[in-house]
Amino acid sequence: MSKKEKNAQSDLVSNRRAFHDYEILETFEAGLVLQGTEIKSLRDHGGSLQEAYIRPIKGELWLIGASIAPYKFGNIHNHEERRERKLLMHKREIVKIASKAQEKGLSVIPLAIYLVKGRAKIKIALGKGKKLYDKRQALKSREEKKRIDQALKQRD
Repeated sequence: MSKKEKNAQSDLVSNRRAFHDYEILETFEAGLVLQGTEIKSLRDHGGSLQEAYIRPIKGELWLIGASIAPYKFGNIHNHEERRERKLLMHKREIVKIASKAQEKGLSVIPLAIYLVKGRAKIKIALGKGKKLYDKRQALKSREEKKRIDQALKQRD
């Protein structure tokens, strides 16, 4: 394997539902504080961000509701599946995210967990909840684009 392939980031866990439920306005990258068996479980793609959210508590950001499955070879040293996990960011970024989330009624949602040089990172976003008609409009435009692409492909 070349260095590029080793350093290339690939999502271990992704939250595809977030793009359907929220309009993503701004994204950030944060470090993730994990216990020993959690990283091993994540490398085996044993995690879920479906019901997860991020909350600022006492000047720190916490990932709440994320599930990282117990590691099958972890025995007595296994971690708790749905514990709260601390996110690592610069203080000014945390203040910026917390103030925007409170002031404008935006939500802070996790999008993906991935590895960068062997360290677990999480991509988080400020998102505004979509209404039902927004979701329908997005689906309609996506299907329309798909139909146009298929028509162009058949024409060639």
